[in-house]
Amino acid sequence: MKFLSVSKWLMAFLCMSGVLLQSGCAFKDIDKRLFVSSIGIDPAEHIENGYKVTMKVALPFGAIKDSAKPSFAYLSREGHSIGEAIRMLETHVDKILELGHMKTIIVHEKLVRDDMQSFMDYFIRRGDIQLIAYVAGARPSAESILKVEPNTEAPASVALINFFGGTANDSPYVVTTYLFQLRRDILSEGIDPVLPLIETNEKGDELIVNNSIVVDTREEPIVLSTIHTKYYNSLLKGSNGFTYLIRDGSLELLLNINQSKMKYKFVPSKGSVAPSAIDMHIVMKGTIGEANKDLSVAKLDEYNRLASKDVKQKVLQFLTKMQEESLDPFGFGLRYRATRLHTEEIFTTWQQAYPNIEFKVTVDVKLQGTGTIE
Repeated sequence: MKFLSVSKWLMAFLCMSGVLLQSGCAFKDIDKRLFVSSIGIDPAEHIENGYKVTMKVALPFGAIKDSAKPSFAYLSREGHSIGEAIRMLETHVDKILELGHMKTIIVHEKLVRDDMQSFMDYFIRRGDIQLIAYVAGARPSAESILKVEPNTEAPASVALINFFGGTANDSPYVVTTYLFQLRRDILSEGIDPVLPLIETNEKGDELIVNNSIVVDTREEPIVLSTIHTKYYNSLLKGSNGFTYLIRDGSLELLLNINQSKMKYKFVPSKGSVAPSAIDMHIVMKGTIGEANKDLSVAKLDEYNRLASKDVKQKVLQFLTKMQEESLDPFGFGLRYRATRLHTEEIFTTWQQAYPNIEFKVTVDVKLQGTGTIE
């Protein structure tokens, strides 16, 4: 018993000694940190093949009522790599640059090419950067976009974040692309990633996000127009709340679509594993929000037919344009690879088939009413 008592005290002494030998943790108080809300990346002006990194840093204040508008500081530095520029920016401030709350990465439109992988690798490897951060293209530059402070931006808020994710702005013209999603699509064969394109007005006091940009190998990026961005969002992601303008002779109808679904399958060619066509079925539901003539509920089937015909034509034009540009933002090639037995030639087969593939589109518009006025 005496031996057990001594052993107990000895173990307690060793444990206490171990605690005394432990080094302090690396925790830093919040007043020793600067929280980066957004990062912008532009081509370097003074370094060949380098990058200019701009950080939007939130400045602390005691209470929201003490600040009439958001307060930010902007740090910029050029470097041969993203990591080098950020390391040098750490020498420009007296506190730690905290990236754990950074939710938006803005990239100059001229950098939106397949070599994005080379500098986006930095953001993927850093453990303190969230993989659910939003990624977007910028015009005319990422720095100018970051420095826009809209009048609608509230204190303790970042307008850039509110555009994406559907938590505030839910416009069907706004594409949302996450960092993990961009990385996955860049590394995948058979899909061209799409990023939202952020622009500003002439005064530089508004942010405008209604176009998108395709990540491709070309020197000049391919920009999807506002209309094509809407098609992409509604068909691939099922975004709702958008409008379609239908014209038939002198009749004009503005459709408010609140539901959109797209299904498709590959039609194989005879005697070959390569697909000859894509059979696509699109269903849209909504109401008539505006018309230049008096409407009648009794003619709803006729309006459905006119709308289906018009939407089909517009969708076919969009799909054909992407095919002619050798772009695949919908990921048809990725779906083809995923639904076929894997072989070394599977993607080559798709690449040879895609330029000549036929789109067989069926559109079924189901209008649920003509509005409150007939």
